[in-house]
Amino acid sequence: MKKKWCMPVGTDARTLACSVLLQVEQGGYSDILLDKVLLQHTDMPTAERGLTTELVYGVLRRRGSLDYILKGLCRQPFAKLEIPVRTLLRLGAYQVIYLDRVPAHAAVHSCVELARSMKLERATGFLNGILRNLVRQTDTLIWPDRETDPLGYITHALSMPAWVAQRWINHYGTDTAIRLAEINTHASPNTLRVNSLKTTRAQMLQEFEDSGVQASATEYAPDGIVVKGSAAAQRGWLHEGLLQPQDEASMLVGYLLQVQPGQRILDVCSAPGGKTCHIAALGQNRVEIEALDLHQHRLQQLQSGAQRLGCRNITTRVHDMTKSYPSGEKMPFDTVLVDAPCSGLGVLRRNPELRWRRQEQDIAELAGIQRRILHNAASCVAPGGRLVYSLCTTTPEESVYVVDDFLLHNPDFSMQDLRTVVPAHWSTLITEAGFFATLSTRNAGMDCFFAAVLQRRRAN
Repeated sequence: MKKKWCMPVGTDARTLACSVLLQVEQGGYSDILLDKVLLQHTDMPTAERGLTTELVYGVLRRRGSLDYILKGLCRQPFAKLEIPVRTLLRLGAYQVIYLDRVPAHAAVHSCVELARSMKLERATGFLNGILRNLVRQTDTLIWPDRETDPLGYITHALSMPAWVAQRWINHYGTDTAIRLAEINTHASPNTLRVNSLKTTRAQMLQEFEDSGVQASATEYAPDGIVVKGSAAAQRGWLHEGLLQPQDEASMLVGYLLQVQPGQRILDVCSAPGGKTCHIAALGQNRVEIEALDLHQHRLQQLQSGAQRLGCRNITTRVHDMTKSYPSGEKMPFDTVLVDAPCSGLGVLRRNPELRWRRQEQDIAELAGIQRRILHNAASCVAPGGRLVYSLCTTTPEESVYVVDDFLLHNPDFSMQDLRTVVPAHWSTLITEAGFFATLSTRNAGMDCFFAAVLQRRRAN
């Protein structure tokens, strides 16, 4: 049962951020909660909206670093503090350490007042003492040494769980692991997919230029735009369905399907629908798409997005693809997309709380789910058809090993070497084994994605 706390009272940035962070502690998702809060306070000044967002995502991204410092200042075990008190300490410490534009005294005072509004008067002296002590020590904070203790440096200075840090060091090497962790302490690029059903990239780039906002074309995706700075008009264009938030790596997965008008396509893990709607646009609304998901409310979210974007010919069905596709249904499909549930280690900038929820033992369990989904999806592919497997992670257990296992047990499929089919300038996105694999440190800052294209042999 979720524990109920007295939420802070107020509509300023720090109060709203504290409220969101407490709900994240109860299992909520920061992006959904933050969007809801900002929609409820549309009259907030732009600066306050920005500060609310900065505080929520900043505290979650830097939680490991904040806890490392705060543990050294607390005489009692930090983990045993009440969750609201820990949250207030992190909120105050983040402002003191990482936000130069926020006066230290304002950060301390606001956290003490928040405690009072949450009926935590008993903790105000403790909060005040810890945060004021931090203010005095800010210029002399000591982190593990990058050269002699890279694991400690990534874990504490760059706020990554030790098990993730060690995996990245083992897989990528120390220097790349450090750069990848550094990237994950910052916000993701503001990348938008232009909805080709309603407009063109050239037209939207002109719209941004006319509104005085710097925007540029993505390096690889033909329908992507990267926006620097905020754009009030952007919200209107999103509402009109001209744009869709989507990372460039995620956009590129759609092109691996090689969508052609007239095809029947199955998207087996479809919600919230970003890739589903992209497929509809790539097929010019002349493809038939069946979108599956475990939960009806998520499919309703997909349907709402499809309506906003003007996507047609999408039918939805609640179904668990760890179980066989319903027998007697109309199939097979020309292309099946398995955008599988995964550890999400490739999108930690966008879902910062995920790094604190995932455990290393989750990887094997997720890989088992992925293998079952991929096996069941294979039965839906027509002879000569394509099965595209994608996910946003950095672990080989969920990516390469799953594909290897699939090919071992499905001899009527072969892997397509993507080096032979993608545009020449995509060469850095394709591994020597022919997989699609992006890395934030080398591929225009995009998220870490993996994809494989599996071709079913034609019937004799």
